[in-house]
Amino acid sequence: MKHGPERRVLVTGGAGFIGSAVCRHLVGSGACVLNVDKLTYAGNLASLRDVENEENYRFARVDICDDVLLADAFVGFRPNQVIHLAAESHVDRSIVGARGFLDTNVVGTFVLLEVARRYWQKLDPAKRSSFRFLHVSTDEVYGSLGEGGFFTEETAYDPSSPYSASKAAADHLVSAWTRTYGFPALISNCSNNYGPYHFPEKLIPLAILNALHGKPIPVYGTGENIRDWLYVEDHARALDLIVREGRVGAKYNIGGRNERRNIDVVRTICSSLDRLLPRAKPYETQIAFVADRPGHDRRYAIDATRLETELGWSARENFDSGIEKTIRWFIANEWWWRPLQDHVYAGERLGLIDDGGGHAGRGDGVRQRDRSSAL
Repeated sequence: MKHGPERRVLVTGGAGFIGSAVCRHLVGSGACVLNVDKLTYAGNLASLRDVENEENYRFARVDICDDVLLADAFVGFRPNQVIHLAAESHVDRSIVGARGFLDTNVVGTFVLLEVARRYWQKLDPAKRSSFRFLHVSTDEVYGSLGEGGFFTEETAYDPSSPYSASKAAADHLVSAWTRTYGFPALISNCSNNYGPYHFPEKLIPLAILNALHGKPIPVYGTGENIRDWLYVEDHARALDLIVREGRVGAKYNIGGRNERRNIDVVRTICSSLDRLLPRAKPYETQIAFVADRPGHDRRYAIDATRLETELGWSARENFDSGIEKTIRWFIANEWWWRPLQDHVYAGERLGLIDDGGGHAGRGDGVRQRDRSSAL
């Protein structure tokens, strides 16, 4: 479905994993897109190679904490929709480096809200009534589930990590700006994403690449923690739908209804690789159980009924089909992940609390010689 040149979407964090999927989806749908990204370690313009030369795509290197440059981006691009994805997102990094999460996720969201609100207030009445701001959040704000039940949009917040606490704070800011100023914002809370272009600090891409390289595949604790997995392109479609058709002030949970134990996720990857790239020893022999993450939530599961019934969204990929596509993509696209492994992140363990020696669990995980570079 084409939406025409009148649709102008400003995407923050569009060089990240989910953000780049959103940009590719929107550009392909015909929307004009401005990707605003600071290009931290996880921001990778190579993820946008397929759309970087399209007439309806632009990129601006802007920190969302910089209100001057951000305001210039709004005035110059004239968006009628904003999808806010810019965030520090890795729990392990937040455990030993929380300040960056507060700066970007809380202060950055505040700055963006104020810049967007001032821009929105100056629009003519027709454009002001159609303007929308979608804040993209996580199911981790809800804390941990027991053996049964699901997160709904009414579930009380109970964050466990500095990361989830910072996202919870940002959610509350967005809700407050809607209630106080009438700002036309919406919030989405998604389950764990996976798919192509996934930065290799997260479970699935790390497991795939470690398996391919013959390295130990780390599994926290006994691998019993359960996550609800969502293919990133299904998520991108959901965000597009919510920002276009969602109710102002509403929250929408996005989940793939694909609960899996971490150990089962890793075993699925190993068995798939046994079939796709067979070796003398099964890949499962590389699995290594390691010390658990501090404050590791037991189970997440999303109830996406509101999104499915109100807006008609449904996931196109189940876990088996999505993980197969993901594994095949990583096998075929070394050009994308090899520079990250060589210069940014080589798979080292993150998130261990310092025992007093001063060297446990680097919070940024970026190699010292490359700290000033951005891919």
